[in-house]
Amino acid sequence: MNKIIVMIIDEQPFFRTGVRQVLSQESDFKILDCDPIQDPLGMIEANMPNIVLLGSDLGAHSGLELGRRIARYYPNTRVIMLSPNPNDEELFEVIKTAAVACLSKNANTTELISTIRRACRGEYPINDSVLNRPRIAGRVLEQFQSTSPISKTMESIIAPLTNRETQIMRYIADGNTNKEIGLALGISEQTIKSHVSAILRKLNANDRAHAVALAIRSSLISPESRKQEPSQ
Repeated sequence: MNKIIVMIIDEQPFFRTGVRQVLSQESDFKILDCDPIQDPLGMIEANMPNIVLLGSDLGAHSGLELGRRIARYYPNTRVIMLSPNPNDEELFEVIKTAAVACLSKNANTTELISTIRRACRGEYPINDSVLNRPRIAGRVLEQFQSTSPISKTMESIIAPLTNRETQIMRYIADGNTNKEIGLALGISEQTIKSHVSAILRKLNANDRAHAVALAIRSSLISPESRKQEPSQ
């Protein structure tokens, strides 16, 4: 059985240690922690966690901005924002980052574990928070109604691929299986599967062949140099 990979990103080492100890009691969880000054996006790309528990009071980095970047570059990694005491304004900003949940750092163990499991099942626990706060629900509805369909079509349809995803796309275009790509890059087949799933989602592709066609058409990869290493 594949474990649920949970990464804790917070500037407070004692908080990360405490959360890690609590979650490590769950036999199907694999817990990682990351100081935000240690290139959190790089750690996410290397480990492809299912869930990121992200502190919103990060000092060196904006938790909200980091949450947006995770949602954009790693759509298969679901973000649960943790705040000392999330108020209405902060909750509204968290919703705009595409986080799936927002919890108080004082949330009990049962609530935290339940939220992680619900997020892994594809649920959006943040909806509960919105429904319990009519003022926030009104703001969300107002923003939704004011969003022009034209402005949506002006946004890039294809989300940017990371360097690792571009590298993997080159191997896919050359006809390699997930196992072969994993052996070539020295990472697990399961990690490759996670990357491929993220690639398909970003490109809005139906399958690997469709992804290759879209990537070539969008100049994300070149058919003449499919295994060429992406620039760092």
